[in-house]
Amino acid sequence: MRVAVTSPSFSKHPDLIAKMATEFPDAKLNTEGLRFSKKELIEYLKGFEAAIVGLDQIDEEVLLALPELKIIAKYGVGLNNIDLDACKKHKIKIGWTGGVNRISVAEMVIGNALSLLRNLYQTSNLLSNGTWQKNGGEQLTGKTVGIIGVGYIGKEVVRMLQPFNCKILVNDIIDQSAYYQENGLIESTKEEIFKNCDVITVHTPYTEQTKYLLNKTAFDLMKPNTIVINTARGRIVEENDLYEALTQNKIKAAALDVYEEEPPTDTKLISLPNLICTPHIGGNAKEAVLAMGMSAINHLMEYKK
Repeated sequence: MRVAVTSPSFSKHPDLIAKMATEFPDAKLNTEGLRFSKKELIEYLKGFEAAIVGLDQIDEEVLLALPELKIIAKYGVGLNNIDLDACKKHKIKIGWTGGVNRISVAEMVIGNALSLLRNLYQTSNLLSNGTWQKNGGEQLTGKTVGIIGVGYIGKEVVRMLQPFNCKILVNDIIDQSAYYQENGLIESTKEEIFKNCDVITVHTPYTEQTKYLLNKTAFDLMKPNTIVINTARGRIVEENDLYEALTQNKIKAAALDVYEEEPPTDTKLISLPNLICTPHIGGNAKEAVLAMGMSAINHLMEYKK
């Protein structure tokens, strides 16, 4: 079975390279770190029966141009970039396992919350520029945390928050009453989360329902000490509205790992002193990269049997 891998991070991981050499020795790896346009993606995948993809957009046009393709294994957890209906139409199997990077993302959420609440990020940057500002901020312990989207990652955040004795408000489109009750969570509307929480973190897919979920209306409801964290998808946050909220002290601080445009070009936003901005690395801890990659390989091995 001929396999092509589009993801640069997969293609440079030594353990994944070794596994591919054993299982699929003729596989094509993206060792040059290429980022593909649609036309380039089609050309790269032409003639291959199987593909391991990361964030590449797989739609009807792509699939029409790749009649040999039979299976797509997802390196990662989100399926927003893959047109599942088009795959079904073209009888292409999807190899996917949810939650394989949940610990990596959840750790980043907790780290960002601690860093921004305690002013670790802000005062470190000030000190590196010669300003000694002794402002230790606030503890995470005992705070009210809002989690919008209680899937694999949301649940992992809940687990990691246990030692901090936080009051946790949750919102999800799926009824999870038993889980909420078992873990002492308070099912809430989004508006209640916006109004009452010290830390708000979002873990939903990107859909028409979640597009610009965090916008001016939401920020206007928040308290001035609120911290907002988005490690999910870029367009969940309206970046112009976030800039206004951060510069006009409507909220205290924010952390973004995802953006409307990646890499982001809005330098006025990413240069703000009360914004932690990271280059979409939430799910890219070494252990998570290995787990996501092995999951994708295992789906191809199962298909090959």
